[in-house]
Amino acid sequence: MANVPVQRMSQLLAKTLRDDPADAEVLSHKLLVRAGYVRRTAAGIWSWLPLGKKVLANVERIVREEMDAVGAQEVLLPAILPREPYEATGRWEEYGPELFRLQDRKGGDYLLGPTHEEIFTLLVKDQASSYKDLPVILYQIQNKYRDEARPRAGILRGREFLMKDSYSFDTEDEGLAKSYALHREAYQKIFARLGLDYRICAATAGAMGGSKSEEFLAPAEAGEDTFADCPNCDFAANTEAITYELKPVDGSDVPAAEDIPTPDTPTIETLAASLGVPASATLKNLLVKVDGEIVAVGVPGDREVDMGKVEAHFAPATVELVTETDFAARPDLVRGYVGPRGLDKVTYIADPRVAPGTAWITGANKAGTHTKNVVAGRDFEVDGYVDVVVVQEGDPCPKCGTGLVLDRAIEIGHIFQLGRKYADALKLDVLGQNGKPVRVTMGSYGIGVSRAVAALAEQSADDKGLCWPAEVAPADVHVVAAGKALQTELALEISQKLAAAGVRVLVDDRPGVSPGVKFTDSELIGVPQILVAGRRAADGVVELKDRRTGEREELTIEEAVARLTA
Repeated sequence: MANVPVQRMSQLLAKTLRDDPADAEVLSHKLLVRAGYVRRTAAGIWSWLPLGKKVLANVERIVREEMDAVGAQEVLLPAILPREPYEATGRWEEYGPELFRLQDRKGGDYLLGPTHEEIFTLLVKDQASSYKDLPVILYQIQNKYRDEARPRAGILRGREFLMKDSYSFDTEDEGLAKSYALHREAYQKIFARLGLDYRICAATAGAMGGSKSEEFLAPAEAGEDTFADCPNCDFAANTEAITYELKPVDGSDVPAAEDIPTPDTPTIETLAASLGVPASATLKNLLVKVDGEIVAVGVPGDREVDMGKVEAHFAPATVELVTETDFAARPDLVRGYVGPRGLDKVTYIADPRVAPGTAWITGANKAGTHTKNVVAGRDFEVDGYVDVVVVQEGDPCPKCGTGLVLDRAIEIGHIFQLGRKYADALKLDVLGQNGKPVRVTMGSYGIGVSRAVAALAEQSADDKGLCWPAEVAPADVHVVAAGKALQTELALEISQKLAAAGVRVLVDDRPGVSPGVKFTDSELIGVPQILVAGRRAADGVVELKDRRTGEREELTIEEAVARLTA
């Protein structure tokens, strides 16, 4: 094995901290700062210190190796991108305020790339002219930029972040399916090598567009995604992607609709309490504006509306809640008493739970009045059914009916079958076997490289600090010199022997630092093996500690070197 340089902490640009940063909300933020891996430069913008850069580079290496293994070719495209391709696909406006926009000195419009579908499409358009040039998979590992409204949680939600994005180009849908499967398998290998606990979940395509979409989610308290997991079958999905079948019922025996006085009951809670009925018997009608037009969203009264699902349904239109001004302009819409019967010039969408034949108590569009026995399909029509409720713990699994379990998770990867959305917009054709132009079909596949570091920190840390899996750790062994000259001498000697055998070594040779601080720092930094030159150094005996299990063993120098180089 090649000799590798020893990293001496006496020369290392990294300061460990005893206390958590004041603005830290999540575990990874606290520990990565305290252990000297990253430092905040500005809101959502982070600098990687030497130890952090080593971990980041290890994640990159694993990603790169597995992408190369499926035949992907690495490129590097610019981060500053022209406006025109994004206008052609509609994403210059669709991305909204999250897009960093800038102008050059001549007034030309540019953006900092949040993702690169358009630019990869144009690259292939320039380089590929025939079906013989395809299929091809291209990828890059590069910084991305999104102007997050609330950058927080350290490197988990930054405005600048490192990402691997790859793109497949095929002439047939069968080829796209194969490219998608190759990425899916590669991602499983990547996350297994990283040591991440993850789930593959059905997902929505969102602003990316396309058809099939799956997320790779790492369960963690700090996660911003909620996913549902079935304890009985293999179903797992982001809650925004869960949909239920529309199941009409027989409502023929429901009496005629009847208005009932319900003064001072503008909320579901007050209505249910006043009538002595469960909230599930009522129909909640939320009013939103879709590109300025009012739309009513009907859901059972005991459920909350998932605005993410509503926005995804109407994308790329802008969705907003109605305001007091909107109500003032529409006296026929009575706040707190809106119902689906007789709505004028209002599109009505409903959750599938409001199926034809179901009966409800709902607003009568008159102040202080509700209507009972209101039957969907008899007393009002639904313009469109969309699953828009927030999924709850115990909701039936769409696959087997078992109650779902909800958990928080960090999105670490996402794969999309884009199809021809971008190829259509940018006219990406190649000459087919029959001599006629063929429209190319695409896939898009992302891995959050810097985010994976945070996910690993969240999942593997314990009450003492970070605890990295071996393949991503900044070193293989952390050698600690307890403090005396002889101990430091021995620590440096054994470090050189290990390095000569190809072992990556971090040695704490800092003068004037107490053994207690050094031991605490070794656990905080989280290298998998800790080797201490301590009280028995004069006898040529050191202590080897497994950072994860805490197991300790006294060994001679020769035994320690043999163990760590095996």
